Amino acid sequence: MNQYLKNINKIEFVITYACTGRCKHCSEGEHTPCGEHIDPQIAADAVRKIAREYDIKTVMTFGGEPLLHTDAVYEIMNAAKELSIPKRQVITNGYFSKNADQIREVAVRLAKCGVNDLLLSVDAFHQETIPLETVRAFATEAKKNGIPIRLQPAWLVGPTNDNPYNRKTREILNSFSDLEIPENDGNVIFPEGNALKYLAEYFTDELPDNPYIEDPRDVRCVSFSPNGDVLGGNVYERDIMEIIKDYAP
Repeated sequence: MNQYLKNINKIEFVITYACTGRCKHCSEGEHTPCGEHIDPQIAADAVRKIAREYDIKTVMTFGGEPLLHTDAVYEIMNAAKELSIPKRQVITNGYFSKNADQIREVAVRLAKCGVNDLLLSVDAFHQETIPLETVRAFATEAKKNGIPIRLQPAWLVGPTNDNPYNRKTREILNSFSDLEIPENDGNVIFPEGNALKYLAEYFTDELPDNPYIEDPRDVRCVSFSPNGDVLGGNVYERDIMEIIKDYAP
């Protein structure tokens, strides 16, 4: 076993960088409404191969907006369910369609493929461009189908900081109270991409360490990009287990 990867316990997929939002806090910068996405079969196959060798606790899909490419999410989560991986997580802004029937169908299929932790990104930044009522409609359908769901806000500076964005975020979170959806801790915005471009006045001169960067000598999470890049290789060009075997920081 590769000494740098002996503690792997999580697999994550950035399904696509395409997004329905235009959030000024996004660390990825500007998104386009369309773009490449991870191949569903190759992604699911990678989950099965990695899980045969490692004790995987979590499989996560996010983006961009992952539910723009539900076929990939379904395949990945079906594989994780078959393998009895405990946490099968989707992070979404909840806005992938305005059609009520399509929203309902996606919720039904997410439940069927075993999603058991749905994080719904709602806050002042998402709701500048994403209609809240459509997100509520999706949240309602997810609850009806028994998917455990939590609200996942983004906080500027920190959750206790009193600034206009955080005040608006609290107002938006309160608007979900009738649905009785629990609120997750959320995340504190890191000054990168759009956040550094549009929100620079809220950050100090000395930037903090990026909390999402792993120690390359003790990797815990295998992270796939939409183009297949992973651990310095590409899963479209080489088998994932060969990439893992040859990985070096």
